[in-house]
Amino acid sequence: QVHLVESGGGLVQAGGSLRLSCRASGVNFRLHPVDWYRQVPGSQREMVARIDSSGRADYSESVKGRFAISRDNVWTTSHLQMNNLRVDDTGVYYCHIKRAGNDLWGRGTQVTVSS
Repeated sequence: QVHLVESGGGLVQAGGSLRLSCRASGVNFRLHPVDWYRQVPGSQREMVARIDSSGRADYSESVKGRFAISRDNVWTTSHLQMNNLRVDDTGVYYCHIKRAGNDLWGRGTQVTVSS
């Protein structure tokens, strides 16, 4: 059974940093790109970062230069380092892997940035 478990969210002041983690099990982690999505109430989930199986990273314009995604295939974990956080970074952050056409999601971790 596949599990994606996010952690590391919390409350932080604007300008601060957080490091999110996504631990995967039950999936051949090293073969798949890993995405981080953000969702705010009333809006669809938006992808903020992606890292492919070779380690190449892409970011949405809103987080480019502030967030850094990484992966550790030994520990089947992806990290999202978030620096210089802004109030509009607030939301629930989800880890996502697409495998054989199926979307795999964790339960998310809440990030709240206060002004």
